[in-house]
Amino acid sequence: MNHHTAGVKVISILGEDYSIKAPAGEEQTLLDAALMLKAALADTKRKYPTLIGDRLLVLAAMNLCSQQIEMKKLHQEELDRYQEQVSATVDTIAKTIGQQG
Repeated sequence: MNHHTAGVKVISILGEDYSIKAPAGEEQTLLDAALMLKAALADTKRKYPTLIGDRLLVLAAMNLCSQQIEMKKLHQEELDRYQEQVSATVDTIAKTIGQQG
């Protein structure tokens, strides 16, 4: 059986191989995600050397999820701030146009 069909990548995580099919054009994203997970696992293992298997995987995944939530929160704050700046600029332009008319 050929495990390397189009878009399917074999990713090894904690000694287990996983055949994962990436959507067309997303193969590099899959590989980058695997590298990110492996880095998170290594970091978590350094902090908690006695953890193994599922417990290590779950803690690493929870840490990644926490980071994602924090990034989404910061991104939303940035978007809100930019929206306020755009609104203030539009108001200034509208007042300037109104004064000229």
